[in-house]
Amino acid sequence: MLEHIAGQRSSLTGLLLPLGDRTLVLPNVAVAELIGHRAIACEPGDPAWHLGWVDWRQQRLPLIGFEAACGGQTTCGERARVVVLNALGDTGLRFLALLLQGIPRSCKLDSQLNYVDVPLAALELAAVQVGEQVARVPDLAGLERLVRDADLQSAAG
Repeated sequence: MLEHIAGQRSSLTGLLLPLGDRTLVLPNVAVAELIGHRAIACEPGDPAWHLGWVDWRQQRLPLIGFEAACGGQTTCGERARVVVLNALGDTGLRFLALLLQGIPRSCKLDSQLNYVDVPLAALELAAVQVGEQVARVPDLAGLERLVRDADLQSAAG
């Protein structure tokens, strides 16, 4: 995804999104808004990656723990933030809320991304070197399908 978008220009601005056990990287256009300090109640539900709901702009969004969606465990630390992502696929979803463990950092991404050969989780498309850090490219369409297939929209009412 990043290569396709970055290939259209020589560079673009991305965001490094810190999670508990990894860092994700996305182009800025994938992010609708960062929700800052607010009491975030992480209530692992069924499925384990569904941590509750976030009220945002008169909408109720499922709060997703990416690590749990990949088969790991999502922690809800003191520095937890929520990032609202623009939905990309054909699932009918418009936005998703993802739990972060810190403040995202801006980065420059160019069309010559350096891929890193590391094991990837099911919802990761690639790992790339961004400065001194290895960041994972999430499969946002896959994440949207996961939410749609869990049929959480009916509970959002």
